Amino acid sequence: MDRTGRTAIVPLGMTLGTFLVVTYILCVLYGLLVSDAGMHRLLSDLLPGFTWITWPSFFIGLVWSFVFGWYIAVVFAPIHNFFIARAGKSGTV
Repeated sequence: MDRTGRTAIVPLGMTLGTFLVVTYILCVLYGLLVSDAGMHRLLSDLLPGFTWITWPSFFIGLVWSFVFGWYIAVVFAPIHNFFIARAGKSGTV
């Protein structure tokens, strides 16, 4: 965010993308350690092309996790900035 409260897309995209990649890795590790976790089904439902677990599938999950973080940033930041601008015009914060 800058001083006006507007959100920059690039830092938000990198932050969310990295956050989702770390979360994905933790979910895979949990699924490997706790075999009845059902993590393979969850990840297969959420990530296109993901199957439990091969190296190509693992990397597909990494890519999709990062892409989803950027998708959220690209959609969220302009919406947030729109409402920040409206709040500034009306004098309310």
